[in-house]
Amino acid sequence: MIDAHSRERLMDAMRSTLFDLEKTIRQRRTADPSQSYVAKLTARGRGKIAQKVGEEAVETVIAAMASDREGAIGESADLLFHLLVLLADMDVPLDAVLDELDRREGVSGIAEKAARQPD
Repeated sequence: MIDAHSRERLMDAMRSTLFDLEKTIRQRRTADPSQSYVAKLTARGRGKIAQKVGEEAVETVIAAMASDREGAIGESADLLFHLLVLLADMDVPLDAVLDELDRREGVSGIAEKAARQPD
């Protein structure tokens, strides 16, 4: 079990890494597509970005079902990266997603789902 201080340090490091990646992605969206994967993917449109998120999610699940720990780590990194590209394309800051996770923390998943507005 991790102590509260270590947990806070880990969370700060994780947030810093994700925020740095988000900043890099936002900067590269308008770069030359021949020089930047992010710019190339962005130029292909939101549908292609969303498709990549789906592909990486499936690859993560496949690695998990195969008990491939290293594969799951790599595919999870790819999934997070492509999700951040999609969020940037939608102009949704990572802060908004993290705020939503903070809001949900400590709330039962069943209770949280019941509290949502019907679609």
